[in-house]
Amino acid sequence: ADYNQLGFNLRSNIFQGGPLESRSLMKDSYTPDIIQKATRDPKNWHGRRTDELGKWHQKNALNLNLQKALEDKYG
Repeated sequence: ADYNQLGFNLRSNIFQGGPLESRSLMKDSYTPDIIQKATRDPKNWHGRRTDELGKWHQKNALNLNLQKALEDKYG
C-alpha cells in the first residue's frame, strides 16, 4: 500500500523539486561591501598560510603531470 501511494505521488508530480531560483541568507542579510570583504584569499585560508611543504607538493604534482604527458607524447 505504501509503494502504491508513493508511486501515485510520483506519477502525479506532487514532489516538484526545489525552487528554480535560489536565495542566499547571507546575501539577503548583509550589504554588498560586507560580502566582498568575506571573500577568502586562497593563500591565507582559515588563518593558515601555504607553507613550503605545501608549495613543494604542488610543484611536485605539476612535475609528475608534465613527465606523464611527455612520456605519452614522446614515448
